Amino acid sequence: MQYVWFIWSLIILALWFVIYLAKKGFRKKMLKMSLITMPFGLTEPLFVPEYWMPPSLFNLAEKTSFDIESLIFSFAIGGIGVVLYNLIFKQTLEKITHTERSHKRHHLHKYILFVPAIVFLILAFFTSLNHIYCGIIALFIGGLSTLYCRPDLKAKIWVGGILFTILYFIYFGSILPFYPLYVDLYWNLDNLSHILVLGIPIEELLFAFTFGMYWSGLYEHLYWQKLISSNKTHN
Repeated sequence: MQYVWFIWSLIILALWFVIYLAKKGFRKKMLKMSLITMPFGLTEPLFVPEYWMPPSLFNLAEKTSFDIESLIFSFAIGGIGVVLYNLIFKQTLEKITHTERSHKRHHLHKYILFVPAIVFLILAFFTSLNHIYCGIIALFIGGLSTLYCRPDLKAKIWVGGILFTILYFIYFGSILPFYPLYVDLYWNLDNLSHILVLGIPIEELLFAFTFGMYWSGLYEHLYWQKLISSNKTHN
C-alpha cells in the first residue's frame, strides 16, 4: 500500500506524456496549464487527514500533510483537463480581437478568474464543510461564472466536465481491482457522504466533473482565445 498513491500519480503523468508527445499542437497549452495547476498540490494539508490519509513517499503525508504525489497529480490533470475536449472535437484556437474584448460581458474578466479561490476561502473559513465540498462548490461556481464571460465556451465547459469525469472514473477504477480496500482504509468516509459508485467515493467524481468544467475552458478564458472549427481553417 505504501506506493499506491505514487504509482497512481505516475499513471496519470504517463497519460500526460502520451498526449504531450502525440499532439505537438497541444504542447505549449498543456505545459502552461500544468505549471499553473501544479502548485495546487501544495493545498494537500487542507485535505489530510479530514478527507483522506494516503500512505506517501517518505511518509510525508503522515508527517507533514504535504506529499510529492499531489504535485505530480496536479501537474498532470492540469494539462490533460485543458485539452481533453480538443482531443475528441477537432477545433483550433483563434485570438479574440480587441473589439470583441470590449463587449460588456468581458468587463468582469479579471475578477471572474478569481471566483473559485474567493468562493473556496469563504466556504472554508465560514462554514464547517469538509474542504473537498468547498472545492467542488468553488469549481462549479467558477465554471458557471466563466459562462457569463464566455458563453461561446458553453459546450466545452459542460462536455469537458463530463469527459474528465469519464476519464477520472477509469483512472480511479484502475487501481481498485488490485487494492479493493484502499478507499475504505484511507478515505475518511465518516466525514463524507458514504456514497460509493463502483467503489469510488462520489466526492471524487464530483471533483472530477467540476474540475473538468472549470479547467476545460480556463486556457481560452485566461489567454483570450476562442474555439473555431477545424473545417473553417481550411475554407
